Amino acid sequence: MTKKAIIIDDERLARSELRKLLGDHPGIEVVAEAANANEGIDKIAEMDPDVIFLDIQMPGKTGFDLLAELDKLPQVIFTTAYDEYALKAFEVNALDYLLKPVEPRRLADALYKLEQTEDKEIPGAISNPQGVNRGILGENDQVFVKDGERCWFVKLNEIRLFESVGNYARVFFSTHKPLILKSLNALEERLDEKVFFRTSRKHIVNLRMIEKVEPYFNGGLLLEIKGGEKIEVSRRQAVKFKEMMSL
Repeated sequence: MTKKAIIIDDERLARSELRKLLGDHPGIEVVAEAANANEGIDKIAEMDPDVIFLDIQMPGKTGFDLLAELDKLPQVIFTTAYDEYALKAFEVNALDYLLKPVEPRRLADALYKLEQTEDKEIPGAISNPQGVNRGILGENDQVFVKDGERCWFVKLNEIRLFESVGNYARVFFSTHKPLILKSLNALEERLDEKVFFRTSRKHIVNLRMIEKVEPYFNGGLLLEIKGGEKIEVSRRQAVKFKEMMSL
C-alpha cells in the first residue's frame, strides 16, 4: 500500500534531493512540500499524510514547534544537518532520524521501519491552536508533549494524570511532569471519557491508573494513582464516578 509523504524543509535543494531519492521507492508518494512550519501545518491538514520528512531547524518555528501545533500526527522522520539535534530527536521517539545529506541506504532503513508500523497506531497530538482535525483521541494514540527544549511522544494510556496549573496543564507520565499550554477544559474535550475522568476543577485522571479508592470528606472520594499521587474527587463528581465504576 502506497504511503503519502510530505517533505518539510526550508532548503529547496534539500527538498528536491529527498524527493529524487524517494522516487526510487514506489511505496512512497510525495504529495506536497513545505518550506516552513506554518506551510507544513496547512499541508498536513489538507493532505493527511502517512509520514512527514521534517527538518528540525527552520526559520521561525522549529520542527518540534510544528509537531506541538498539530492535532493529528503522522509518522515522523526527522531530517537535519545538525548533529546536536540527534539526541533530542531520539528522545522524542521519532520513527527515525536522517542526517543531511541523506544517504540512500539510511533512507531505505527508515522506510523499512515505516513499513513495519501499523496504520492503526498513527499518533495524535494534544495541542491544536488552529482547530485542525479535532476529534476524540483513543488511549492507544500518541500525543506530542513539548516543554521548553524537551519533547516527548507519549501514548495516552501511559499518562496517569493531568493537573491544572493556571493557564497550563501538568502531564504526569513515567517520571516526567512537563507543563503544556493547554487548559483542562480543552483537554477534556479531546479525551475519551471512558478512559479519562474529570475528578474536580484541578485534575483529570486515567481510570486505568487508579489503584485505590477511599471515602473522603463531605461525601467525596480519594483516589490513589499509580505513581503515588493522591487525588480528591469532589462530592458532585463522586456521584458520577460511583455510577461509572459501579461502586
